[in-house]
Amino acid sequence: MKSLSGKIPVLLVPAAIFLFACSGNKHPYDASGTFEAVETIVSAEATGVIKQFDINEGQTLEAGQQVGYIDSTQLSLRKKQLEAQIRATGSRVPDIAAQTGYYKQQLAAMQVKLDNLKHEQTRIQNLVKADAATTKQLDDVNAQVAEMEKQLKVIQQQSVAQVSALQTQTSGLRSDVLPLVAQMEQVADQLNKCRIVNETKGTVLIKYAEVNEMATAGKALYKVADLSHVILRAYITGDQLSAIKLKQQVTIMVDDSKDAYRNYEGTVEWINGKAEFTPKTIQTKDERANLVYAVKIKVINDGFLKIGMYADVKF
Repeated sequence: MKSLSGKIPVLLVPAAIFLFACSGNKHPYDASGTFEAVETIVSAEATGVIKQFDINEGQTLEAGQQVGYIDSTQLSLRKKQLEAQIRATGSRVPDIAAQTGYYKQQLAAMQVKLDNLKHEQTRIQNLVKADAATTKQLDDVNAQVAEMEKQLKVIQQQSVAQVSALQTQTSGLRSDVLPLVAQMEQVADQLNKCRIVNETKGTVLIKYAEVNEMATAGKALYKVADLSHVILRAYITGDQLSAIKLKQQVTIMVDDSKDAYRNYEGTVEWINGKAEFTPKTIQTKDERANLVYAVKIKVINDGFLKIGMYADVKF
């Protein structure tokens, strides 16, 4: 009887271990994934030697911050040349206002003389009627009035023709200036692109170039990402789809120590509408053959979360 009672604990040990193992397989989370961020590769927009490039990996940059520039000597010289050409062309543009004012003064002076002659003409006509003047005097003043009217008409025609010619000349010179102005704007844009400006607020992840290296348009200079918010890309099964929806608040669990989690709140931003195979990072062949759905969960980063870090999700 004693020997039988001694065997009972021995038989119960494997069963206890089995039950414990089965209960240990029940995970406290619903899905797992890794953190990622929206990464932007900033490339050079001009070709030339990098003269200044003040960034380091891990440095936080603000949006609109200038971090360096590319040599722009040739573009600056080209700009000066175009400015000189525009000034030279502009100096040949006639002063239409001054020319018009000159003709107006001439016409005004001749109009005064004509008015005086017409006044004298009227006076002599009255004297002739009163037999106080001769008809020759009237004929002389009539001839003078006619001559003055003729001269006035000629000056008016010359004024119109001259102003029209000046306007045509001005229009031609302005047409010559327009291509130069367009080239100036093009050079100004190229000069602006020589400035290396960070357009996205974030942290420098990788630096691809250094000062005094040759940059070409399109060459990658550095990679930046905003780490104030990170994205957890996790995978769920088809059975879990009904338990998650867009804008849903979920709990993100990140290993803090050996037996503890650091919890964060996350918001579901995207659920893939198409099933895909489980990523190959899943170790067992059977699990890799399962179809899953990718989800993206946005998490506010307190500085602890890093790109590539694993995390678990609890719905």
